[in-house]
Amino acid sequence: MNKEQYNPYENVRATIKHAAELLNLEESDYIATMYPERELKVTFPVKMDDGSVRVFEGFRIQHSSSRGPCKGGIRFHQNVDDNEVKALATWMTFKCAVVGIPYGGAKGGIKVDPGTLSHGELERMTRRYTAMIAPLIGPDQDIPAPDVNTNGEVMGWIMDTYSMLKGRAVPGVVTGKPLEIGGSLGRPEATGRGVMITTRETLKKLNIPFDSVRIAIQGMGNVGSTAAGLLYDEGAKIIAVSDVSGGISNPAGLNIPDILKYLSVRGNLLKDYAAPDVLPISNSELLETEADILIPAALENQITAANADRIKASIIVEGANGPTAVEADGILEQKGIIVVPDILANAGGVIVSYFEWVQNIQSLMWNKEEVNNNLNRILCNAFEEVYALHQEKNVTLRTSAYALALKKLVSAKKVRGIFP
Repeated sequence: MNKEQYNPYENVRATIKHAAELLNLEESDYIATMYPERELKVTFPVKMDDGSVRVFEGFRIQHSSSRGPCKGGIRFHQNVDDNEVKALATWMTFKCAVVGIPYGGAKGGIKVDPGTLSHGELERMTRRYTAMIAPLIGPDQDIPAPDVNTNGEVMGWIMDTYSMLKGRAVPGVVTGKPLEIGGSLGRPEATGRGVMITTRETLKKLNIPFDSVRIAIQGMGNVGSTAAGLLYDEGAKIIAVSDVSGGISNPAGLNIPDILKYLSVRGNLLKDYAAPDVLPISNSELLETEADILIPAALENQITAANADRIKASIIVEGANGPTAVEADGILEQKGIIVVPDILANAGGVIVSYFEWVQNIQSLMWNKEEVNNNLNRILCNAFEEVYALHQEKNVTLRTSAYALALKKLVSAKKVRGIFP
């Protein structure tokens, strides 16, 4: 399915409807969750290094504030469009609800290939975008965070720009910041740690020991690489990994610490990694690897109706947002493949973002052990809730996760009522 045919926003709306059917909801109960509350599209000029002026297109979309301030990342990617950002904002609403943190969902992005910009151009673009979306964001209304191709440095620029506009330091306007300006210990690895925790909990339910599983991971960015390292430390065998350049595999197991050390050097890609018994594979081949667990941790729409039947893993843990198309879900269910959905599996990032926000508001700092223990507690509790409904209703984990989240969203909307 190509980019033109695939609409991630329609994908997530179909999933919401399916969950509503399970809960026997009237359309009037959940109709508000089918639309974003607010959409902002901006275009803005940036002066390039050569003196020319380039105009960029960006978005900030708030899906729901029923349960609290909106929360969601900002991505810099050449394929960013309004449907993608609306879908990502909706996923964030359900992600926050399913793990029980008091946020709604939002998302932002700029249509750009950041690899084509210099460091200075990237900073000027980020700061101008921040000024354009400043009326919508703030620690009590909408809190951005890192996403694809953004990081702590970018969050620092956003925080500084917003603070300059307000005339005072406002650290709580973003999460995922560097520690020096109010970031949280444990935040950079939180999403990958969450993937490890949900993988561990799934294996516990199935009585499968960690040291007996073979895992393939698509995407060795922040999420995939952190998950790979933590799963390796737990005793799992990582047999295939990939990045934008392609993948590598070794049925006997890859040396993950060595690969992470190699990838830590700026500019290094997996296609150039060499070691004994390591073979090159494509990203599509990685998805179809003979593994027990597949972790798609790259972009959305990777497992589709076209390739779902060739997936050999018995468990899929979604490290990325929306990696599985709705048509593929039915195929995977027929094959008996367990899918741990994105709104649960990769919620570690937003949970620790919540911790960072709380620390900023209270002007205090937790130690790393406190952060990781609280992350583990919240995610394990959410997993137990989702798994219990999955067994009770005999539905997929995705359907049970969405049903639990939707129940909380509908309840919040009923309690608040409809204005005016």
